[in-house]
Amino acid sequence: MVENLVIIGSGPAGYTAAIYAGRAQLNPVVFEGFSAGGIPGGQLMTTTEVENYPGFPEGVQGPKLMQQIRQQALRWGAKLITDDVIAVDFSQYPFTVASDDLLEVKTRAVIICTGATAKRLHLPGEEKFWNNGISACAICDGANPLFVNADIAVVGGGDSAIEEALYLTKYARQVHLLVRSNCLRASKTMQERVFNHSQIHIHWHSSPISVEGDRILRCVQVQDNLTGAVSDLAVSGLFYAIGHTPNTQLFQDQLELDEAGYIKTQGKSTATNIPGIWAAGDVQDYVYRQAITSAGTGCMAALEAERWLSQRRLSPVGGTPNFVSSVA
Repeated sequence: MVENLVIIGSGPAGYTAAIYAGRAQLNPVVFEGFSAGGIPGGQLMTTTEVENYPGFPEGVQGPKLMQQIRQQALRWGAKLITDDVIAVDFSQYPFTVASDDLLEVKTRAVIICTGATAKRLHLPGEEKFWNNGISACAICDGANPLFVNADIAVVGGGDSAIEEALYLTKYARQVHLLVRSNCLRASKTMQERVFNHSQIHIHWHSSPISVEGDRILRCVQVQDNLTGAVSDLAVSGLFYAIGHTPNTQLFQDQLELDEAGYIKTQGKSTATNIPGIWAAGDVQDYVYRQAITSAGTGCMAALEAERWLSQRRLSPVGGTPNFVSSVA
């Protein structure tokens, strides 16, 4: 049996694509993942309060939001498989998607929603204090009681680092911005905001080299990149703002990627360079990286897939496509 549509990945993009595809009677098969690239449901599964997703004026817990969207996908007939995809073959049509449980699926169309993973520094002690003082998302974790009226450090010098530092000033007593060089890479507007903020102290030529504490983080050892001198910075939190790695290892030799490894999409579309394959969410978005934009592109991808299949006279619930694939 050849499926109409396989969605690789979950999160806001994957589940939203499944909702729209299900309503279009495409009977989508969703490999929502297991451990590769994070737990099923995406980055929101490790987030506490989400206050900027429309429809929740009082906010909503990240895992609860994802569970509700997942249930909506199930309601519309999506078949969810909690397993990692370990191989794909986009060189022949129908496409092939293979999972870790040796399940191999042939499909007429694919939507990729594998997301991105925040980069880590892998400091000595990092694993012990991950989610106990160390985080890669200020918006997700900034309101944690650990950080309220405390001193916090942020690593990075780009726009993301500045945004994280500014956001954390709502909760922290002081924010230490650790910058490895003598300048910020952020936009001039963002630089002015951080330079003029009384709660933010910039440490130039500074890199964290280890973390220490007891049950929770207590101290970050910081090295001066010019002199090599090491000092202790007493903080209760350390936030990484050094970028993300798109989860595109599976597709490196089959789809067109940009220099950073994100899947390239065509214009105002989620289409990739191979007809019949679309990409949605953080796997193709290095600018916004928000739940709402991921959900939006998931919607776009499903609509584009449904139209693409319909134009080829494919019955939404099965049948044989009446066309010759343009895939090599």
